[in-house]
Amino acid sequence: MGRRAISGFLGHTPKPGGKAGVFPGVKRHITILSDGPEELPETDEPVWILGKQYDLQAEKSKLLSDISARLWFTYRRKFSPIGGTGPSSDSGWGCMLRCGQMMLAQALICKHLGRDWCWEMQQEQPEEYHRILQCFLDRKDCCYSIHQMAQMGVGEGKSIGEWFGPNTVAQVLKKLALFDEWNSLAVYVSMDNTVVIEDIKKLCHMCPSHLTHDSSPSPGNGLDQSTHLPEPSPGWKPLLLIIPLRLGINQINPVYIDAFKECFKMPQSLGALGGKPNSAYYFIGFLGNELIYLDPHTTQTFVDSEEDGTVDDQSFHCQQSPHRMQILNLDPSVALGFFFKEEEDFDNWCRLVQKEILKPQSLQMFELVQKHPAHWPPFIPPTKPEVTTTGAALQLPTPGDPRCKGWRLALKR
Repeated sequence: MGRRAISGFLGHTPKPGGKAGVFPGVKRHITILSDGPEELPETDEPVWILGKQYDLQAEKSKLLSDISARLWFTYRRKFSPIGGTGPSSDSGWGCMLRCGQMMLAQALICKHLGRDWCWEMQQEQPEEYHRILQCFLDRKDCCYSIHQMAQMGVGEGKSIGEWFGPNTVAQVLKKLALFDEWNSLAVYVSMDNTVVIEDIKKLCHMCPSHLTHDSSPSPGNGLDQSTHLPEPSPGWKPLLLIIPLRLGINQINPVYIDAFKECFKMPQSLGALGGKPNSAYYFIGFLGNELIYLDPHTTQTFVDSEEDGTVDDQSFHCQQSPHRMQILNLDPSVALGFFFKEEEDFDNWCRLVQKEILKPQSLQMFELVQKHPAHWPPFIPPTKPEVTTTGAALQLPTPGDPRCKGWRLALKR
């Protein structure tokens, strides 16, 4: 039974204090024993997990293996203070940031290893897997660490130690991806419930201004050459699409339920960010009218990489029966995620959306349009911004450092 840390539920949002690592909200958070996840029921209904269907009667073991293979990011403690003088734990405020990390990590797994790749405990993993995991370690010099996300959130109006919503974490990931040369992802966050095909094509066909030698796999990457996945189509930059939505006022409108569930069936699915007020979960699938999710509300101790660049990854995979919740209990503020390694993947997704989501005479969950709306400002693909840091300056990896290869950051001093 895991430990769950909760705070902010009485209307209090954690704010930085004067003492290093001490935040009023975090200091007041209540630690309770959470209810253990329930066993999956005996049912003939199919289970859908990130685009894959399972027969619970015949494939339960395979289903559980697939769920445990997802990278699981939770609250951590005893990492270096954020910004040099900030908190050394994200317990009580970092759950949505952790969910954003999980969605992005799934995109990177799909990019480098493929959706069908499966993790096994205490088995040797390919180098790409360890490099992906290193990007999310709780160090100020790792691409998508809690440090980088919290500090980038300041530019989105969020103080360090303040709870994020789905849209905020999406905007933060979009900005951080601009510095990540190894993974080289395009990130598109839809606006006003509208996905614009023309803008996405423009974004993903941009030629990168520069590439390092880390931008493509090397022969010694831990995978046999014969097992390499196909490279993306020339000129197409792999895309992470995030669609922030409001599916109701105080609770999810039942008219959206079928379309929401349909998204988890799509082979391009990365699940959804959402949850309940001040309590975020990473939703990866559904069974009937219950959503299946990974819960970040367990506080674990900081784990660093080994000298050889590998990571002791036991605590980064949830090996319990999955958590479930009734879909009607979902807060209406959510963000859907999809990954497209090839342009063909995106084109196929557009056809699926037209067929399954944008049905005539139904209330549409979001819009998919070909052309950029004339009344919108012109679409300008984002470029790497200068970053102002709070507190101590970021410590970047030195050449040859195995952590977060390809990470370059221009600091405004």
